[in-house]
Amino acid sequence: MAIPFVYLASKSPRRRELLTQVGVAHEIFALDAAGEASDVNETPHPGEAPAEYVQRVARTKAAAGWDRVCKDRLPLHPLLAADTAVAVGSRILGKPPSAGAAEAMLRGLSGRTHQVYTAVAMAWNNRIEMALSASNVTMRALSEAEIAHYVSTGEPLDKAGAYAVQGRAAIFIVRIEGSYSGVMGLPLFETANLLSGAGLVLL
Repeated sequence: MAIPFVYLASKSPRRRELLTQVGVAHEIFALDAAGEASDVNETPHPGEAPAEYVQRVARTKAAAGWDRVCKDRLPLHPLLAADTAVAVGSRILGKPPSAGAAEAMLRGLSGRTHQVYTAVAMAWNNRIEMALSASNVTMRALSEAEIAHYVSTGEPLDKAGAYAVQGRAAIFIVRIEGSYSGVMGLPLFETANLLSGAGLVLL
């Protein structure tokens, strides 16, 4: 049986790890090549709900990637794109621009339940199929000392919501209702269902 192969329109090491975990070979397909960085606008629109936001961004990434596959006449394989947002109600928490911003985000998540949305888009045969994972994540109350120490590790600074569930912040998480892999950035159940529609079998 042939090994499933996809293009992955993401530089996220977590998404690469998750695809490898389920036996999917992949090639990174960067969308920030010269002159193409404007293909994907990741700025939330005014009033845009978190679930709508991640689906729009994932779909746009997949469309931009598939357009390049076709224009460059590359071998045709399914292309996956994804986007993840951490949200408190309707407020989307992006990657913190500074240590101070990271501390503020963690204070806002401390002792409460928030949402993590990950949308996956698969471009194949000039179509884009979508799937959405929504999870509730409950974080225990954090002390100011814990927040300061965690931020000092540098881990929160390139993570949406200022934490990594698969990293040191795992000790802060009381409960996840939903998809652990979705909170990491690529929900494997939904991804496998999409790939099966392109004839790729994951066993």
